[in-house]
Amino acid sequence: MERRKFLTTGAALTAGTALSARPAAAAPVRRPQDRMPARAEIVAVLRKVADHWIGAHPDPGDNQWARATFFSGLMALHRLTREPRYLAYARDWAERHAYGLHNGVTTRHADDHCAGQTYLDLYALDAAPDPTKIAAIEDSVRRMVATSAEKHDDWWWDDALHMAMPPFARLGALRDDPACWDAMHALYTHTRNAEGGPGLHDPGSGLWYRDKRFLPGGISSPNGKPVLWSRGNGWVAAAHAKVLAVLPDDFAPVRAYRATLVRELAALRAVQRSDGFWNVNLADPAHLPGPETSGTAFFTFATAYALRAGLVPRGTYRPVAARAWHALATTAVRPDGVLGYVQSVGDRPESGQPVTRDSTADFGVGAFLLAGTELVALGEN
Repeated sequence: MERRKFLTTGAALTAGTALSARPAAAAPVRRPQDRMPARAEIVAVLRKVADHWIGAHPDPGDNQWARATFFSGLMALHRLTREPRYLAYARDWAERHAYGLHNGVTTRHADDHCAGQTYLDLYALDAAPDPTKIAAIEDSVRRMVATSAEKHDDWWWDDALHMAMPPFARLGALRDDPACWDAMHALYTHTRNAEGGPGLHDPGSGLWYRDKRFLPGGISSPNGKPVLWSRGNGWVAAAHAKVLAVLPDDFAPVRAYRATLVRELAALRAVQRSDGFWNVNLADPAHLPGPETSGTAFFTFATAYALRAGLVPRGTYRPVAARAWHALATTAVRPDGVLGYVQSVGDRPESGQPVTRDSTADFGVGAFLLAGTELVALGEN
């Protein structure tokens, strides 16, 4: 009963209030920032941000989740531009780590699997694919597939969905092996519906808690409202977009994945700031308010994907994506190409505060590159 009461008075009320504040019969007001920019304009900003990051980091870095997320975005930009420097930088990174995983093939930790997304990207580019490039990620995933019936509680925090779901989905497609998808779904279902008791998905709002500590009765904002962390929800939205882009229509859970993504995007639309960004706490706009890039970029990516896939109406959601991109490109991107207002590594709104124009991070750049490349694809669809 307490759970049901929260769903009607907590996060759902926050989203509902934002929605009800809009005049029901009024025609939408279109502002310049609601219009999608031209392809060339988007690509120019993407290149500026990517080039700055690469120039500032001659050592491509470790193979953990944060840097791996950057390379996921860089590979998307390479597919768009065919820029040789981007591919060379990604290959150098992968080769320095021998296409291996942090903590080795026996790891079950989702963060360690994130590098596999770029290894799969590099493998797919070869005219004669080299199986050694994906040997580690495939070995590690196979170990989890073999035990998924007995153990499927490894993804206990919502970030894990972005880090690990795409390799499971892509290996299942590559090998034509639904066992990878079934294992992925078992792991996902625990996270969504069982972790911490009720699961991390809040059906009342359509948003997600970062982990069980934030479930009703746990950590709340200083104002007593729920904590529905922006970037945590961004990881979830990006995971759904990446996985749905790979899975076949006849995989039974696809319909539910689509519905979950659409529900999340509806909740996000209701709480988007007037400047195009989203706050760090989606359920409490007074909780450390201000621009934040990483959540906003992932939401832009997922919204653009949903538009391109025909999951949401264009007239309603194109302005959402356009406003978000306008905010990122004009406020977060500095003239020198630094991407600012990225909340640093953490697990809640308080992490890495204050978030400023100088706050940047590799995973934020990756999210930005994913967002822009998906917007370009949307425009060309």
